[in-house]
Amino acid sequence: MYSPTTRTTASRSRDRMSYDRTATHAVLDEAYHCVLGFTVDGEPRVLPTLHVRIGDTLYLHGSTGSRPLLAARADGLPVCVAVTLLDGLVYGRSQFHHSANYRSVVAHGTAHLVTDPDEKADVLTALVEKVGTGRAAHSRPPSRRELAETAVLALPLAEVSLRSRTGGVRDDPADLDLAHWAGVVPLRLTPGLPEPDVGVTAPLPAYLRPDRSPWHEPAVLRGAHVLLEPLDEAHTDELYAATADADVWRHLSRPLPTGPEQLREVIVAALAEQHRQERVAWAQRCAVTGAVVGTTSYYEIDPERRSVAIGHTMLGRPWWRTGLNTEAKLLLLTRAFDELGAVRVVWHTDIRNERSQRAIERLGATREGVLRMHRLRPDGSWRDTVQYSMTVDEWAKAQVSLRERLRARPTSTR
Repeated sequence: MYSPTTRTTASRSRDRMSYDRTATHAVLDEAYHCVLGFTVDGEPRVLPTLHVRIGDTLYLHGSTGSRPLLAARADGLPVCVAVTLLDGLVYGRSQFHHSANYRSVVAHGTAHLVTDPDEKADVLTALVEKVGTGRAAHSRPPSRRELAETAVLALPLAEVSLRSRTGGVRDDPADLDLAHWAGVVPLRLTPGLPEPDVGVTAPLPAYLRPDRSPWHEPAVLRGAHVLLEPLDEAHTDELYAATADADVWRHLSRPLPTGPEQLREVIVAALAEQHRQERVAWAQRCAVTGAVVGTTSYYEIDPERRSVAIGHTMLGRPWWRTGLNTEAKLLLLTRAFDELGAVRVVWHTDIRNERSQRAIERLGATREGVLRMHRLRPDGSWRDTVQYSMTVDEWAKAQVSLRERLRARPTSTR
């Protein structure tokens, strides 16, 4: 526990105060929003900055030319640091009782400039690791010049308090019958879809991928004819070359791209759905030639009901009715039924797409019915969708049939 001082003792709402060391450290480690307060020539200054905690010391990042760090060279700089997490907005029936749920650490003390090169290097590494565990190994360490241009302040965590609000609305009893909505809107900081810089070819590191169940994991699936690998923007040019055909796009949900950049938009949209755990997207690569020939996906992923749909399939015309297409479906079905424990796999296709309907039926799926006016086509018309399914009870017979077909069917070597 931290010992309260005159500067860390609350004058009101004392029930919200805490001096618990573990809880305080947890907020400092989770938060990214940090504000450094100090005075210059008797005037207050506030600067946003990066921070990292190592043990019972809070380190603050800055530039060697900034005024607070210059002032900290001698006897140190008296500072006040605030680190805050906003957890929710509270809507009261009265305006007075609108509030926020939050956790905020305030630390007072004298910060000193870190001059030891090894300590400074360790702190900067810790800052990078806070961004993503393992990131230090995937980036260049600072040069001697960069270290000289970077300043780090060290603030011992001695005079510290944690203030928080949790819970719901605290309206006055007289307002409880008012016909206004009241409640809490939770807030949290969540990462979006990573956007690679121009020219990046390295795969997305594991610490930038969202935590997900095996159902949402784009595992690499290998066969004799096809390799299914996680879809990526790097597939754009090859995928465009393989699928730039009006017949390929005739019944898809987007119009034929006019160039690689439009196809890149399709891939980015698929990856955004995958990031939201609404889809798992694969690129189809010919195992014989190594060429990218199409895409396919899981969607409507429901681990609780042990159900998944296969679709968003796009395949270059030279590979239609080849062993590559048959094996891709076999790999996806095998993963669904044998690895994930699915009891039901679903397909959807445009009622106009008779070729797709025959292909799904050849897999051993059963036509269940038609979903009327189910989706919009690119031309603005409403699409009736034919729905098919296969259950785990039908899988044993279907996989035997698929393997027999696969043995009898060649793959394209184009």
